[in-house]
Amino acid sequence: MKFGINTYLFSSPFTNESVSFFPKFKEWGFDFVEIAVEEPSNINAAYIRKALDENELECRSVCAATGPGRDLRGNRKEQVTSLEYIQTLIDIAPILGSQLVAGPIYSSVGRADLYPDDKREKQWRAAVKNLKILGDYAAQHNVKLALEPLNRYETDFINTCEQVLKLIADVGSEALMVHLDSFHMNLEEKDPALAIKLAGNKLALLHASGGDRGTPGGDQINWDRIFAALDNINYQGDIVIESFTPDVKIIAKAASIWRQVEPSKEAIAVDGLRFLRGLAF
Repeated sequence: MKFGINTYLFSSPFTNESVSFFPKFKEWGFDFVEIAVEEPSNINAAYIRKALDENELECRSVCAATGPGRDLRGNRKEQVTSLEYIQTLIDIAPILGSQLVAGPIYSSVGRADLYPDDKREKQWRAAVKNLKILGDYAAQHNVKLALEPLNRYETDFINTCEQVLKLIADVGSEALMVHLDSFHMNLEEKDPALAIKLAGNKLALLHASGGDRGTPGGDQINWDRIFAALDNINYQGDIVIESFTPDVKIIAKAASIWRQVEPSKEAIAVDGLRFLRGLAF
């Protein structure tokens, strides 16, 4: 089991200049960096990889940012834009050293509304059709796509592990995996530990965040049960700290971070990693 940090905690958008954070990530003891690539044109993947190598870090997962306009269940233009964006991430991932693209790839984040059954079914069919295309493309590049359920305030489409497994089953691609997040599970799952067991060998990534989006372990989430569930399924994947502060304004607004829930972003990284490693051994 390896532990990483999502770049959203320190920068948005991620650019070539963001590699300045890598020495600190290494100093704090992280094994890898999960790079959130909001705009692929902002980075030179070979340059980023060189900086990772120089700091003895890996990029084991690329985090997709499916904001407005990137929507596999949206209108035709949004579907095409999203397909092109995710395909670009699939191209970039191996250059960075990663074989995983993760996140709520199926829909635009923040799209949350009530739809009649016929419209929802149409959206489902569109997402399945487009994920088949992406699954085939990912398989050709030896990359996996990990789909992340989000809480009800960020999407009306996929909120639980059961729902994402149904979507994956309908797509029928071996390239599609599950990405779970402790924050979202805390809101949507009856029992996050049971959700982890349900995902089983389809679980490719776990995001660790406190119940208030702060430090893992400094909250009311039952982390002992989560790690017991990971042990139960013999989880061999990665755990990434994905927490937020008001310091990164774009992400703070998107994630509704209106107050300073922790002393600093550095404290989240250092204390969170210490806590998670302590549970893993």
